[in-house]
Amino acid sequence: MRALRGSLIASVAMLPCLAQAQQGGTQAVTLPELDVVATTPVGGIGNSGGASGVSGLGRQPVSKVPFTVETVTAAEIAQDRATLDPTFTLARRTAGVNLSDGQGNSFRQTLTYRGFDASPLQGAPQGLAVYQNGVRINEAFGDVVNWDLIPSVAINRIDIVTGNPIFGLNALGGAVNIEMKNGFTWQGKEVTVFGGSDGRIAGTLQYGEVIGPWSFYFAGEGLRDRGWRFQSPSEIGRVYADLGYRTLDSEFHIVASGAKTFFGAAAAAPVDFTRVDERAIFTYPQSIATEMGQIQVNGKVNISPTWDLAGNAYVRRFSQFVIDGNDAEFENCSRQSSFRGSLCAEDDGFIRAPGQSELAFRNQFLLQGRNTPRIPFTPGVPYGTLDTVRTEALGWGGTLQATNRDRIFDHTNTFIVGGSIDVADYGFKSQSTLGIINPDLSVTTNPNNPTYGFVPGVGTQQLRTAAALGIAPSSVTGSNLYMGLYALDTFDVTDALSVTAGARLNFARISTTDLTGFSPDVNGTHYFNRINPVAGLTYRFFPWMTLYGGYSESNRAPTPLELACANPQRPCLLPNSLVADPPLEQVVGRTYEAGFRGTVPNFYEDGIFNYKLGFFRTDLSNDILQLAVPGNAARGYFVNVPATQRQGIEVQAEYAMPGLSVYANYALIDATFQFTGTLSSPNNPLANPDGSIDIRPGNKLPLVPEHQFKIGFDYAITPIWRFGANLAAYSSSFFRGDESNINRKLPAYYTVNLNSSVQITDNAQIFLLVTNLFNNRYANFGTFLERDNNFANRYVLNDPRTTTLVQPLSVYGGLRYTW
Repeated sequence: MRALRGSLIASVAMLPCLAQAQQGGTQAVTLPELDVVATTPVGGIGNSGGASGVSGLGRQPVSKVPFTVETVTAAEIAQDRATLDPTFTLARRTAGVNLSDGQGNSFRQTLTYRGFDASPLQGAPQGLAVYQNGVRINEAFGDVVNWDLIPSVAINRIDIVTGNPIFGLNALGGAVNIEMKNGFTWQGKEVTVFGGSDGRIAGTLQYGEVIGPWSFYFAGEGLRDRGWRFQSPSEIGRVYADLGYRTLDSEFHIVASGAKTFFGAAAAAPVDFTRVDERAIFTYPQSIATEMGQIQVNGKVNISPTWDLAGNAYVRRFSQFVIDGNDAEFENCSRQSSFRGSLCAEDDGFIRAPGQSELAFRNQFLLQGRNTPRIPFTPGVPYGTLDTVRTEALGWGGTLQATNRDRIFDHTNTFIVGGSIDVADYGFKSQSTLGIINPDLSVTTNPNNPTYGFVPGVGTQQLRTAAALGIAPSSVTGSNLYMGLYALDTFDVTDALSVTAGARLNFARISTTDLTGFSPDVNGTHYFNRINPVAGLTYRFFPWMTLYGGYSESNRAPTPLELACANPQRPCLLPNSLVADPPLEQVVGRTYEAGFRGTVPNFYEDGIFNYKLGFFRTDLSNDILQLAVPGNAARGYFVNVPATQRQGIEVQAEYAMPGLSVYANYALIDATFQFTGTLSSPNNPLANPDGSIDIRPGNKLPLVPEHQFKIGFDYAITPIWRFGANLAAYSSSFFRGDESNINRKLPAYYTVNLNSSVQITDNAQIFLLVTNLFNNRYANFGTFLERDNNFANRYVLNDPRTTTLVQPLSVYGGLRYTW
């Protein structure tokens, strides 16, 4: 009877959605879904909207969750459908979220929430755990998050949940939980085609159906454009399928997904170039090609009136190939070297080992090819390198979780216990080939370029220095083993007061093996473990006001990339070569949160008013940063720093009534270093003579705007015409490499977007999306490069700043047809 009651509730909840689909040909997310949130990784898998999905399986009413929850729905993502990018919606809608484009493509931006990153950029400190249908999608090698692989049309909702260590490793700033659609939550047929600026042509389709106890859902997306910068095309193909089976007391799903993407010109550009032409890029090619395939099985069973069992299992295959044309830090071998007249790597970033002669020190930088012991130096040649990186990973794992709802002393209680395992085998290969920087800044391996003369002995040989310092072919294999055990209990002391307590044990084993013989220091196995507690309470003063507060701890294990490049005496050519493997400490976070939130029904004209006022603070010990080497910024390494901190306040309000919704939010994010010391930043124009910068407590973390304000509305002008607009404004932030805060900042900026749709028939809708309405030419990413008065024998680089300008004014339009 309990399961039948849940099914009836789900059916009633779906009626408004079905009615709207019949009247206007659109799909909508039911309002009751906004009142609950997944508090564990498997809390949202295979959710059919029934009562069991709300009260058990790791889902709790928001009024009983003692930490922050931010939600973006499918309807909000659909307003931005022409972007095919969920981070666009998260950034315009969610308090505390900003984007930074370190790779020069809007599909591969770093999402930062409260100063913590979920980034596709190898080497970025990953501070958010990201789950898709209960499966952790932080990739095995660098914990990176490839947002471009997620099919946006198939997303049912995205929750950002903070202060909950149950989500495992990397949940320092919280977890992003992406719940996908299935045939039980979405039925119908939909085809969308659209196009617009920069030659964008794209389309999506989705199909969902229920046949007796079975359901089926399929979604596909495809996009191609030339990009708004030079040499910056984008190509995306994504598919997603879900086969479900449901009875009165169980539900199972088999899910398959795949994606293939390609992006060009993935890098920032010198300010000296973008002043001349905003479409400018730096050296190229710089392309990223990625493929992913995943199969998973999700299930949940009511094994008794008060016990539920849920779990998932998955296999994930990931492959990425990067081609990167770069300036080469090469020179004539030193006069103290017996190889004078040969090509050597610059040695400014290194010091002699104890007892090492000057001659031996200099000779170890001699450049060699596979079959060439030395390469003659030719004056006046703008040397470059074509660097390639291939990353492969095959992962599998699963989670099993039990939920109990027995009453304790006649009080409501929800107890969750579970465990997870994630295993991955990975391979990392890289090589550098000597090339030439042509006048158009392309890097090629043509040894007979008439402009610069002959460069003998190059061909397509793999470069390395005699001592394999910084430049050497890499071939690393390894494996990760991540395991976790967790328990979480929510006890209703009274009808108004709920107390939550729990903990998670994280265990990590990371092994790497060098296959080249050049970098034996990479070989090693590292172990990390920690128990992270969580405790909090909620108190409902009134039906429309709840107090929440909590304390939690979390940890992040160093990634294989960080562990294999952590020695300042043997720095890597980032992110290409891995040469050393000294120990790094795991990062530990301690989070405090408190605030008020609530929902006021019948606020005005039968509308609903939602609000939140909250405070947060996270203290990190042993945070990991990526640093460059003095005298040679192309090489770098990773290092622990004693302490960093993120703290701030968030204020949010939202009003919704039939035909109108309005929201506004503000976030103050104070992200700072909390130690005294020095860091290496050789390209910082105001650095100390030795290339270091001085850090003091209170210095701001780069690329985190302190003030963030967002406002937007969506209004039904007529029964068939809707119009919406939104504004996001961000204060200034410091450049990466300016952790000491001694240079001028990236300027403050704002952007305005418009969206509109007209329901021309019951089944057909035309829509419009305008991004960056006022064509503001601002940058949301910046770092420094080395000044060069004769770069590539052609250009003068006086300004050390390099930035990524955001996409200019863009207009997209299309047709959506549903039946």
